[in-house]
Amino acid sequence: MTQVVAYALTGFARGSAILGFMTDSVARLYDAVISARGSDPAKSRTARLLRAGRAKMAKKLAEEAVEVVIDAMHGQPEAVVKESADLLYNLVVLWVHAGVRPEDVWAEMRRRELMFGIAEKVPKDFVPGASRRKVVALETRRIRKRR
Repeated sequence: MTQVVAYALTGFARGSAILGFMTDSVARLYDAVISARGSDPAKSRTARLLRAGRAKMAKKLAEEAVEVVIDAMHGQPEAVVKESADLLYNLVVLWVHAGVRPEDVWAEMRRRELMFGIAEKVPKDFVPGASRRKVVALETRRIRKRR
């Protein structure tokens, strides 16, 4: 059986122990976030974030992504690891809010791997007629410029 076929059937390729741990960790995190939805926001950061709404969740996700980039640019791998964990946490919180399950993402990754290879992103021109999404403001408040 070829590696791609084996991967398509099992969901794992070389290094499957690490991949299995990663997908299990994300699944456990997802379940924990689902459980925290009904928790007291005064006691649960996750419940507080979920109640704050999509814009706040998106802002937190973007902040963590920027922190990962900054730490990577400064050559700080330990900080990249820690901020990446924060990034994944905030991504999972947004998934829960959006109704996206980890297995939906893994299925999309498997589909792309079979089509393009694991290290490739779907080309922008792959979907005919698809246009780029418009960028929207995360907050409705405007900051006035000082003169």
